[in-house]
Amino acid sequence: MAERIPRVPVREQDPKVRAHNFEEVCYGYDLQEALREASRCLHCKNPRCVAACPVSIKIPEFIAKVKEGDITGAAAIIAEDSSLPAVCGRVCPQETQCEGSCILGVKGEPVAIGKLERFVADHTFTTEGDETISPERHATRGTEAGGPERNEVKQAVGAAEPTPEREILSPRKKVAIIGSGPAGLACASDLAKWGYEVTIFEALHKAGGVLEYGIPEFRLPKEKVLKREIDEVKALGVKIETDVIIGRTVTIDSLMDDEGFEAVFVGTGAGLPKFMGIPGENLNGVFSANEFLTRNNLMKAFRPDYLTPIHAGARCCVVGGGNVAMDAARTALRLGADTSIIYRRTEVELPARKEEVHHAKEEGVDFQMLTNPVEILGDEKGWVKALRCIRMELGEPDESGRRSPVPIPGSEFEIPTETVIMALGTAPNPLIVKTTSGLEATRRGGLVADEEGRTTRPGIFAGGDAVTGAATVILAMGAGRKAAKAIDEYLKTR
Repeated sequence: MAERIPRVPVREQDPKVRAHNFEEVCYGYDLQEALREASRCLHCKNPRCVAACPVSIKIPEFIAKVKEGDITGAAAIIAEDSSLPAVCGRVCPQETQCEGSCILGVKGEPVAIGKLERFVADHTFTTEGDETISPERHATRGTEAGGPERNEVKQAVGAAEPTPEREILSPRKKVAIIGSGPAGLACASDLAKWGYEVTIFEALHKAGGVLEYGIPEFRLPKEKVLKREIDEVKALGVKIETDVIIGRTVTIDSLMDDEGFEAVFVGTGAGLPKFMGIPGENLNGVFSANEFLTRNNLMKAFRPDYLTPIHAGARCCVVGGGNVAMDAARTALRLGADTSIIYRRTEVELPARKEEVHHAKEEGVDFQMLTNPVEILGDEKGWVKALRCIRMELGEPDESGRRSPVPIPGSEFEIPTETVIMALGTAPNPLIVKTTSGLEATRRGGLVADEEGRTTRPGIFAGGDAVTGAATVILAMGAGRKAAKAIDEYLKTR
């Protein structure tokens, strides 16, 4: 029976090798592995995996196509609901969403939905596209992504024709998207398919938002994966203008009053770093995880031929336990630092994905659990020399249900270190609120918006981390898609 077939493992780089390079850790499935894993799906009549997916991908349907060997058909099904399948297949927390709801996970291992999604996306870009592939014909035909022989790939990932129930708008109404991260890209993709003239404005010099600057190359290759999926969004007719800071270069009011945009979606993410407020945070060698990862990703600081070096030191401490902390620690490790994660709770409470924690341990990252920094110590030249910490124990549960950490008196100790990276979460940048009349923000800085993304000002919508604070890629995409529907409804009444 299908449920008795063991989950197909994913091939990975050897930990001892990958700890010294920025190449992708996971190799993903080949065709035969994907076919075998797809055969495990029970094709439930009421698939809980679909309900658990923030963008509602028709998971059993695309897996059924994979099982048949129709990879192009599988890609077309995914494209109905997701514009970033290769990205989501790599970075989404499937274990707490689609895979976490898979019925096979009750007594065994769930179907590897994320790995199958990644396979479909990657395979579509490395084969000729418009052909059903039989299980017996495992081949890697075609050209690299973006080459002239991709033929019908655009049909597989969602061409710019309107959906059957919609008509092309004439004249086309203009929508501005602020931010080119997952929320903005998802919103732009749907609106472009429905016939709107969409322009994305990005503050940095490359599109992608947190996907470009926040996730390391070894988890999400930028040229091989991210760029090609952004190119597919552009192929829908979406324009992307970079180096435009909304609130500085131009305001939302001027976009609407002077440039003819009838609706605006704010998907600027949450890029404002948080610090602990402890002594020594102004020393040289203290970074926010945002700065550290941005310099390494967007500015290629990890490459010796780029003039944007970053000081990782011989020893590095990363404060925090989320996915960003794992990314920062694994990046510092690859830059040559002996790296430790400093976390005030136990490993059970780590918010990071289990896969990321597992990979970090394999690569040699040290974990200091039940430990909390109280001061960063510096030398006579103003550089970090040690992190003073205190041991913790778990007390009563806090509001989230997790047991609150309590300091153990007299347990202070020092960890010699040259760099400290604070990975404590982020908040939305207040620039948009400060420069746009009629918008309200919560006490945590997020834009006030309803479930469909409508803000306190008509015509302006928002979603993703700009509303909720730092969350996941797929949740941001879901918010972007909801806002696209709300924008469509709003513009049809004007």
